[in-house]
Order: sequence, then structure tokens, then C-alpha cells
Amino acid sequence: MDVAIAVLFAAVALLVVITFAKAVRIVPQQRQDVVERLGKYKRTLQPGLNLLVPFIDAVRTKVDMREQVVSFPPQPVITSDNLVVSIDTVLYFKVVDSAKATYEISNFLQAIEQLTVTTLRNVIGSLDLERALTSREEINRHLSGVLDETTGRWGIKVTRVEIKAIEPPPSIRDSMEKQMRAERDRRAAILNAEGQKQSQILTAEGQKQAAVLRADGDRQARILEAEGQAKAIRTVFDAIHQANPSQKVLAYQYLQALPQIANGQASKIWVVPAELTKALEGLGGALGGLAGMAGDAPAPEASRTASDVEREAAEAAQAAAAAAQEVHDQVRAAEAQVTSSSGAKGLPAPEPVSPASLLDETSTDPDRTERY
Repeated sequence: MDVAIAVLFAAVALLVVITFAKAVRIVPQQRQDVVERLGKYKRTLQPGLNLLVPFIDAVRTKVDMREQVVSFPPQPVITSDNLVVSIDTVLYFKVVDSAKATYEISNFLQAIEQLTVTTLRNVIGSLDLERALTSREEINRHLSGVLDETTGRWGIKVTRVEIKAIEPPPSIRDSMEKQMRAERDRRAAILNAEGQKQSQILTAEGQKQAAVLRADGDRQARILEAEGQAKAIRTVFDAIHQANPSQKVLAYQYLQALPQIANGQASKIWVVPAELTKALEGLGGALGGLAGMAGDAPAPEASRTASDVEREAAEAAQAAAAAAQEVHDQVRAAEAQVTSSSGAKGLPAPEPVSPASLLDETSTDPDRTERY
């Protein structure tokens, strides 16, 4: 009897525990439980502590409300230019209505996968290979719009669709690599040619500017040199006019210049200027009347005496006479050569002028002395 009572109490206690376990339901965060009462949808349990009617209410499904990521296997797709490409897609979605996700579709993951494949084939089928490879953003937006519109009635929100890879056939990849290599070679050749063109243009411009600057520098140098020569001539001319030299000084300078005229390498015929006699006359008159002319008397501070001037004048006259004699000999030799070659008679050459005779003549002529 006691054993039967103990077993009864144990059975009652076990029933109470089972009833309590079925009546109390604790739902974790980011999960919802769909509850059915006698096989009909009753309510959705939210996270936290929930009470159920034991043996009447039952949990149908436990739905994860977090955002989920599903990677679908590669799918073969044919492009508009009849090329088969393999496309991998990644889908991001979350359940927003657990009751619809439970009752509106039997397997929403499989449904989303098939919907993604069919939509992807429709989109890629209207594009060629090159556009499909470069239009991933456009394909993603189109897939997201179609999937979101369709899965909305299933209580699912598609947040993002990404194309992970588009793999063309191996032969097409080889052709694309060759095409890209040729395109890069062409761009490199174009860039190299443009670089050489720019280099030649810059070099030509630099040479042009250098030539212009060099010519401008030469012009400025010639202008400055001409201005310097003009200034020097003007300074000498002003100094001569300010000094007001006498006639004997000019005659002396003239006699000093005669040997330099006769020393020319290209001088074949030397013509004795008519001013030579006048210069010698002026020099003789200056030497003859040196003591009697007060206006041309040298300054007390001059270091040279009249005898020194006389000696230098005589030396200059002798040098001029020697140069004249040399020219006279060259003229006679040229006349003799012409006479021997043509048979014509040459003109008689003038007698050489002796500086001593010129000096004596000018010193004994009182009229010429008075002129100076």
C-alpha cells in the first residue's frame, strides 16, 4: 500500500514537472518561435519568458531573426554572344516576419536560390561577355530589386546580392589576356611616341630660345662696342680740339705715321701723298723759327728741349725717306717687269726725296718759315 502511494506521488510530481516545462518557454534574443494551438497558428513568441497552455499549445518552428549570408554554388550562364560563363553569387537576407516565412513558403532558402539563378540568367542573357564583366553593379541592383519584390510576401528581406566571380571559359580567358597584352603594348607605344614628341618639341624650343638669346646678346655686344668706339673717338676728338695743337705737332705726328703706312704687307705700289712736302716744310719752318716764335714756345716744365725735338724730327724724316726709297725701288722693279713683258716704255720715276735736302730747303726759305 505504501509503495503504491509512493509511486502515485512520484507520477503526480513528474506530471507537474512536465506540465510546468511545457507551460514555460524561454526564447533567446534575435529569435522568434511560432506557436500553434491544436494545429492552428496561434501567436509568435518574442524573446524572453513566455507561458503556454500545456498539451494544447506547441512550438512549430524556431526562426532566427539575424541577417544571414548564403553562398550559392557556381551557376553556368549563357551570355548574348553565346559564351558560357560560371557565376558565383552571395546573398544577404534576414527574416522580418517569422509567421510568413513559416507558412508562405516551405523552404525559403531553396526558393531564394532558384529565384536568384533564374533572374541571373535573364540578366546575363541580355548582355555580352565584356559588358557582363564590367557591369557588376548594374547586375547587383537588378537582382536585389527582383528578389526583394518577390521575397517580400514570404516575410524575408533581401538586403544585398553580390556577384563573387564571373569565370569565362579557359580559351576565352587566353584570348582576353592576349587582347589586354596587345592593348597595353599599344598604349605603351603611344605613350613612348608622345614622350619623344614632347621631348623633341621642348628641345627645339630650347634651341630656338637659345639662338634668339645668343643673337640678342651678339647684337647688344656689337651695339655696346660701337657705342664704346664712338665714345672713344668723340673723347679723342674733343681732347684734340681742347688742346689746340700747333702745326709743328701735327707735322711731327704725320712723320711718325709714315713708316707704319709703308710697312704694309700687301702694299705693292706706295703713292707718296702730296701733303708730305707740306708737312716737311711745316716741320722745317717750325724748326727754323723755333727760337723766334713765342706763341709756340714749350712750357717751362717740359722735359724735352728743342734739340731733342729736332733730332726726333730728323729721325722720323729719315725713316720716311727710307720707306719712300723702298717703295720707289719696288715701283721701278714693277715698271721694268711690265716693260720687259709688254714692250711699252715706262714713265720716268721721280727722284727720291732726301730728308736732309727737304730740311735744308725749308730752313733756307724765309717765306716758308714766316708762314708757320
